[in-house]
Amino acid sequence: MRFMMIVKATTDSEAGVMPSQELIDAMQKYNEELVKAGVLLAADGLMASSNGIRISYPEPGGKPKIIDGPFTEAKELIAGYTLIDVKSREEAIEWALRMPDPHGFGQGEIELRQVMMVEDLTDNPEWLAKEEALRKKVEEQKQA
Repeated sequence: MRFMMIVKATTDSEAGVMPSQELIDAMQKYNEELVKAGVLLAADGLMASSNGIRISYPEPGGKPKIIDGPFTEAKELIAGYTLIDVKSREEAIEWALRMPDPHGFGQGEIELRQVMMVEDLTDNPEWLAKEEALRKKVEEQKQA
């Protein structure tokens, strides 16, 4: 089962303050441990929301509304993520607890969410086959 560890933004990450070398080293070591365990699927940091674009749909069936960042409420924003594939919720929690404090200064927060798989959405064989074909095509594109 897949889980996403969502690193919440802080006032520093929203101000564009880069992580310390100590934190970068700790994250690199942590990511190496995830790779060695065979559970890491992806991990990236995100630029501050001042570089972001928010698209909302205020009216059903209406045109989307585009808003340029920065966005307020830093604690509700995302500064990075790590996507893992593990055997259980407990294993995901163990890995999340091992992640270095993402920002320090008492503002670090990680949210752990299970990824919804297509099998959670439907048992329609035709839809499942289409999804499998799409994923296979993505893998083929990565190989090219």
